[in-house]
Amino acid sequence: MPGLVTSARLVVIILDLRYPIMAKLRLETALGILISVLFMGLSALPAQAVSQDRVDGLVEANSPVCPVRFQLRFPERCRPQGERAELNELASKGLLPQRPLPLVRPDESLGNLPFYYVQSKRDDGTPLYTSLQDALKGQNPYRVIEPGFVFFSWIERYDQDNAVAYMIVPGVYVRGDGMARLAAPSYKGLAFSRTPSQIFAWVLTRTETNREPGLNQPKTGRTVERFQMVYVSDSQDVDGWVWYQIGPDEWIEQRRIARVIPDGTRPEGVESDRWISIDLYEQTMTVYEQGQMVFATLISTGLDGWWTQPGVFQVYKKLEADPMVGSFTADRSDFYYLEDVPWILYFDESRAIHGSYWHNGYGYPRSHGCVNMSPFDAHWIFNWAEEGTWVYVYDPSGRTPTDAELYGVGGA
Repeated sequence: MPGLVTSARLVVIILDLRYPIMAKLRLETALGILISVLFMGLSALPAQAVSQDRVDGLVEANSPVCPVRFQLRFPERCRPQGERAELNELASKGLLPQRPLPLVRPDESLGNLPFYYVQSKRDDGTPLYTSLQDALKGQNPYRVIEPGFVFFSWIERYDQDNAVAYMIVPGVYVRGDGMARLAAPSYKGLAFSRTPSQIFAWVLTRTETNREPGLNQPKTGRTVERFQMVYVSDSQDVDGWVWYQIGPDEWIEQRRIARVIPDGTRPEGVESDRWISIDLYEQTMTVYEQGQMVFATLISTGLDGWWTQPGVFQVYKKLEADPMVGSFTADRSDFYYLEDVPWILYFDESRAIHGSYWHNGYGYPRSHGCVNMSPFDAHWIFNWAEEGTWVYVYDPSGRTPTDAELYGVGGA
């Protein structure tokens, strides 16, 4: 280094003698120039000039954190410490790098409902009329739909003399008082070009994540929203609940997400390379073709007592729309009347996969045994499936009964 400084001073003297205008050139600047030249020369040396033994010595002699240059050229000789160790750990858990899912974008118009709908809020029943004037005046009904969970599709709306009526089919009307108009559920699943390599999930309820698994662990300050998609990299059991890692130092409890575990293995009993898998525990559906996942989404299956039956089935009827009416209790307190349920795939007696325009509660059981889907998702699966398509229904938790005698015909 003393020789290097002397050379720098010599450069300054020469500049002073030959170029007076450069007399103010500082020693430090000259020194910097020489250092740059020196390193340029070193970098031009052939790679084999640095022996493997020399590399080993540098790695061992210097800081335990491997220099970047040697990390790039000799990663196998770098110690797993520092930032490199942290990155390696995150990578081994699938947290980094987060590769995007192999998504394709379906036609957005799949979410457009084929009808407009209203819900009856009347607790004394809903009268139907055969003329518009009778409906507007509320007189001479020809039929009354009993109170319950009642929805009508309509094709025309009339607003006359401070009264509203809807034509629900040609020649049949219902009064507008006690009616609530509906907006289509907005949730949509995901379509894929191939099977994802990662486990992923949808958030079921708005949640602030934890830094460690456990209800009493510190919060991260980060909130995940309902229907947000996250990656799942690890799990731990804490106090009887499973916690899932969805990011570095970020955990969420099992009841707040619905996971999808990609698996293109054909289920036992399925005799085709095209099938629909329904996970009753996670409340998710995955769709496979030639061993590749092509679609995944949240669903709503049967409530306790009206379970969706586990087993292997086949779609036996496709209907673009059909009414669903029923009751399963002696007091008929669960009566439902649903006009024009869209995109129906019947697969197990009266149990069907279909669109549900009356709720947006996907990810939780809600039905009398049918598989409720958002209109977008139901339309997608309706277009994809055929009569004869296999349907595999399972509960990995084992909580859903499998005794066939416990199951009736099912319903919406």
